[in-house]
Amino acid sequence: CNHSSIPSLFSAVVALQPHKPALIDEATGEVWSFKDLQERSHAVAHWALQQGLVEGDVVALYLGSCPMLVSLWLGLAMVGVEAALINHNLRQSSLLHCVAVAQPRAMVYGAELTRAVLEVKASLEPSMGLFCTGLQEDQRARSSLGADHLDPMLACSPTAAPPYTLCKDRLFLIYTSGTTGMPKAAIVVHSRYYRIAAFGFHSFGLRGDDVIYNCLPLYHSAGSIMGVGQCLLFGLTVVIKRKFSARCFWDDCVTYKCTAIQYIGEICRYLLAQEVRPSEAKHQVRVAIGNGLRPTVWEKFVKRFRIRRVGEFYGATECNCSLINIDGKVGACGFSSRILPNFYPIRLVRVQEDSMELIRNAQGLCVRCTPGEPGVLVGRIDQTDPLRRFDGYVDSESTAHKIAHSVFTAGDSAYVSGVEGKAGMAAIADADRQVDVGNFLRAAEKALPSYALPVFLRLTSTLDTTGTFKILKMRLRQEGFDPGLSTDPIFYLNSRAGCYEALSPRRYCDITAGRERL
Repeated sequence: CNHSSIPSLFSAVVALQPHKPALIDEATGEVWSFKDLQERSHAVAHWALQQGLVEGDVVALYLGSCPMLVSLWLGLAMVGVEAALINHNLRQSSLLHCVAVAQPRAMVYGAELTRAVLEVKASLEPSMGLFCTGLQEDQRARSSLGADHLDPMLACSPTAAPPYTLCKDRLFLIYTSGTTGMPKAAIVVHSRYYRIAAFGFHSFGLRGDDVIYNCLPLYHSAGSIMGVGQCLLFGLTVVIKRKFSARCFWDDCVTYKCTAIQYIGEICRYLLAQEVRPSEAKHQVRVAIGNGLRPTVWEKFVKRFRIRRVGEFYGATECNCSLINIDGKVGACGFSSRILPNFYPIRLVRVQEDSMELIRNAQGLCVRCTPGEPGVLVGRIDQTDPLRRFDGYVDSESTAHKIAHSVFTAGDSAYVSGVEGKAGMAAIADADRQVDVGNFLRAAEKALPSYALPVFLRLTSTLDTTGTFKILKMRLRQEGFDPGLSTDPIFYLNSRAGCYEALSPRRYCDITAGRERL
């Protein structure tokens, strides 16, 4: 029970600099010192004990990015209670799914999400306690939910350290994005949180006096671990932006004298699309940390915004095969060591193009990809090693689905990163109907192998995205290429003619009946 936990490591940081700004809420201008954050977290810990919560219990947190969210999960962790960080954009069935998977004894929600909770109230577990935080604009709605107002309860809670010693390693739950199905609840342990945060701090040249601009959602590992983790474990100041704004980005960086920024998905492309503004030349940002920076955007981004270092990495919340680009090679997310393969055993392995099943050799082992060959990333599992362990998901079936055996050697186990979905259909946001499908095909043929060309093409007005700018594919998958389910123009690739042709209801019937071969 004496292992180092995130709360204990944070306590050591607070002792060194209690009055230094820890978290800054951009929306309100509120500044929390390290001592403030610690005392508010202590108040949460005492509140949890007063509610009868015990080690191993779960509390769902359903609120936007703000310092309060950090104090809630950190305070719960001080007494061994796990927070389930639920995406505040979820509604109805997706929200219910995430709550049900975590099986929480209580749920804390932001006042701005009262209506969303009301929509699912009848389906929530009756024994689950409801607590609301934030400005109460609709007292009647909170009353109809039977929810208690958390803020006055915390105001009366002790701010001294709670008398408790942690014995378990589980810290909190973070959900996958749910781009291809319902979100899965990934288990994050204290050692994994430390590894991810330390990985970023030491690899990308961060310093204790850095100020990080964090516009990523705190229900996501990039925002809550890679970002906030620099504050909790290394004493950096983190500016929390509740929602990414390309227009305000550089103005905010100048205002708060930020020296590091976080990005994910298409943020860098959105910034490049903005008109030049004076703040671009006034900021002090020297390093950008994140993943998904495309090669075509990378060089333009660093040149225009004078970014000295890009810290690109790859790693799902739950994976044991993270990669890091330590030399700034444009377009790379990391490397696999050929010198020390046993120290960090990861590799790309071959898969069947259609089924994505692992290809095996005569000995029944997976086959390593050659340079430039596509494949899936796997990492050997060793539950005794913090770098190689795989803690999986709350759902054991989902955990088993991500594990393969006899990958590196006979009888071993490995985490399989996957390739979600197939390159069967592409949806393009084309509100002005300016896309030329012939030009698209010619460009795609240059960039993709023949088997990866989209067989179907859909031109749509907008694309639904997650809070981290990943495209939500589930609705698109459900509608498929049936022209009867959408008013969007849909095309199919006529391989014999070598072009995309409009998909009519009749041609759709021919394809589904097998009369038309693709």
